Amino acid sequence: MGRTGLSATRLTDEQVALRDAVRELTDERIAPRAAAIDEEQEFPWDIVELLAQHDVLALPFPEQYGGLGGELLPLCLTVEQISRACATSGLILAVQELGSLPLLLSGTEEQKQRWFPDLAAGRALAAFALTESEAGSDAAALQTRALPDGDTWRIDGAKRFISQGNVAAVVAVFAQTDADPEAVRAHRHLTCFIVEKETPGFATARLEHKMGIRGSPTAELTFEGVVVPDANRVGDPGEGWSIAMRTLDRSRPGIAAQAVGIAQGALEVATRYAGERRQFGKRLGEHQMVGAMLADMATQVEAARQLLYTACGEIDGGSVDASRWSAMCKLFAGDMAMAVTTDAVQVLGGYGYIREYPVERMMRDAKITQLYEGTQQIQRLVIARDLLASTE
Repeated sequence: MGRTGLSATRLTDEQVALRDAVRELTDERIAPRAAAIDEEQEFPWDIVELLAQHDVLALPFPEQYGGLGGELLPLCLTVEQISRACATSGLILAVQELGSLPLLLSGTEEQKQRWFPDLAAGRALAAFALTESEAGSDAAALQTRALPDGDTWRIDGAKRFISQGNVAAVVAVFAQTDADPEAVRAHRHLTCFIVEKETPGFATARLEHKMGIRGSPTAELTFEGVVVPDANRVGDPGEGWSIAMRTLDRSRPGIAAQAVGIAQGALEVATRYAGERRQFGKRLGEHQMVGAMLADMATQVEAARQLLYTACGEIDGGSVDASRWSAMCKLFAGDMAMAVTTDAVQVLGGYGYIREYPVERMMRDAKITQLYEGTQQIQRLVIARDLLASTE
């Protein structure tokens, strides 16, 4: 196994070249910015420009729209490598995929021709707006409504915890399209719309102050009489639930990749420190308890990486168990990242707790991978439900 992770024999030459190129770009241009991005809590537009210049934001899109193919493994390799140094920067690509997936999965050719070239070139960013203040894990309970008016729809409501919602040019918004506000089984009436940033009535109400990924804005969005043409509807009315769930099946590996990257970065810092720091006359890592911690950390990171890469292959290959693979890799990688970064802080001792070293930031960043795009509890429900369905 090479220092960069998975053995090159398991990746194509093209994938190895991509991984190594992104790692080099990250080390040279993104890593030096990571601490300031966290400290200043400002969205790093310079990193967006950097990623666009190197065609990184083209990864989620098919070639006919200016993209690089849209395959899942190359995208996850890239998110992983960037997140080694800066979770906020890795999230830029992951959210670009997330916000674009409804169009990729269910958009018309006209819609793809309209939006994908700018998204692939990095001239525009995308976001995904499903969650509401009272509809997080219970996404079917959302209250944002879209009612038809001729060849347009009027959207009223609010969304919360929307990653990059205030900087995105296009937002995939999910709304109820049943006129009855007391409608039951609301997911049967969910519909997806693309809302563009400058649309009247669409606004950012506030930005959250967060523990981690502090350079990535997490927005509360409001919709007050927002009128969109029917041409902005993605899929058929009532198809929104299916679109949202299929989107998450494909986007959750990106969060697993972020988790693997964060943990790999923390492992590298902890290993380097343990190899240089001397206590009781020998290197810290030569003390049995510390060495055992490093061994366990490395094993867990590699296990999560292998599961992630396998899941990517299964999902891209059209596996009937795609939902299970997606949930398993996010579940394992998120829990692993939290454990590994916590141990990295422990290896560094008091130095791990201060901002002179990046592991305290990595520990704060890791927590979100257990929460967004479905909590770990939701992932377990998805996996268990899929297992039980196979016995019917």
